Amino acid sequence: MADTYLAMASCSSRLNGYRTGTPESFAFDKGDYCTNRQNLPPKCVNLLKICIGTMERMGQASKLGCSKCNQEYPSEQLRNLCDCGAPLLVHYDLHGIRSTWKRNHLKSAVNSMWRYAPVLPADAADAVTLSEGWTPLIRADALGAEIGARNVWIKDEGRNPTDSFKARGLCCAVTMARKLGAKKLAIPSAGNAAGALAAYAAAAGLEAHIFMPQDVPEANFLECGAFGADVRLIDGLISDCGRIVAERKAAEGWFEVSTLKEPYRIEGKKTMGYEVAEQFDWEVPDAILYPCGGGVGLIGMWKAFAELEELGWIGTKRPKMISVQATGCAPITRAFENDAEASEFWKGAHTVASGLRVPKALGDFLVLRAVRESKGIAVSVSDEEMLDAGLLMSEKQGIFPAPEGGACVAAVKKLLANGFLKPDDRTVIFNTGSGYKYLEAYRTRFPRQIASEEDKLGGLITPR
Repeated sequence: MADTYLAMASCSSRLNGYRTGTPESFAFDKGDYCTNRQNLPPKCVNLLKICIGTMERMGQASKLGCSKCNQEYPSEQLRNLCDCGAPLLVHYDLHGIRSTWKRNHLKSAVNSMWRYAPVLPADAADAVTLSEGWTPLIRADALGAEIGARNVWIKDEGRNPTDSFKARGLCCAVTMARKLGAKKLAIPSAGNAAGALAAYAAAAGLEAHIFMPQDVPEANFLECGAFGADVRLIDGLISDCGRIVAERKAAEGWFEVSTLKEPYRIEGKKTMGYEVAEQFDWEVPDAILYPCGGGVGLIGMWKAFAELEELGWIGTKRPKMISVQATGCAPITRAFENDAEASEFWKGAHTVASGLRVPKALGDFLVLRAVRESKGIAVSVSDEEMLDAGLLMSEKQGIFPAPEGGACVAAVKKLLANGFLKPDDRTVIFNTGSGYKYLEAYRTRFPRQIASEEDKLGGLITPR
């Protein structure tokens, strides 16, 4: 719904800029109706109540709730975690939203994730947006023929701003951080989340303080600098970066937007689930393969399907949620195989898929819960397998995926081979980013001789 709401009235008056007629539309701005409603004629009041009922459900979280102990907090409060240390989840008055928001309203909705504003924590008018979301869902028949799948689809998140799915979560997190009064944001990141925070913080006029491993892909380092962020490269893993942010944030006045250490990145990521359901005309697929580092997207989509059922938009069917990791960093796969409720820290984590190099995810128990409740599975693939599969997707579909997307293709092949997936299952592969952000990883397959960085620069963009 837009900034100005329209309704029909059969009256004649003019109140503080509200224009009414007989019969014609009157307009009222959000925030103004409370002081002026008592002056409206009775017929206008009745119509206004209808519109206000809708307005009050636009982008309004009802509360925050702990994912472990169920402690509740006000949604207007800027918080990181529950007092018990567990992630917080956003709750909505879905019964009330259901009475005013219908599926057919989406026919005229904006082509971004803000088409789902009634189940997001901020109004679309307050969003710090770069037109994220509403990415294509592409039937991949040529790829499917190569891997033995007759009904495989690619959800291409590389089309998002900053070329990755991280745009969704950071859009929502930055929007809410600004709305609730934060001025300085900090994040540890394996790469793409850093780029997304830098972009959205720039758009919001907020400071961004970013800590990344020193071997982060070059594209991530450069984009953060281009967006004006304060970037620190750390000799270590994302877990080491996270420790530094945690140690310094109080003294520096930073609000931390790490994975699951604030409640709103999940809300942005859950829109992937809303989109998949809508793009399949409200029939969920049989399986979703998702590359899991922190696992926010998988958690968010599982939340989305529960919300959609409560709204009455889908039935009880759920896709098998399949977590895909790298063999060099597979804490969730190991926990799944060991029937554990949470993972253990993965020592010596290594993989070319920087987004999967997360030794211990804060929300691992939520990922494992979703996988098990959906009768899904957690699998791992090697770096070689994911790069091979990424190039296969490129050759057959014209989509140059992040290695994480390639990992999902490789996982489909494995699961078809062992019978967990059937060839006719409607299967969705999430390509979470563009391969253009992982050129170092793919360079191993296409070596070229360059005398120096100066020669490379001169040969590409200037005369030698």
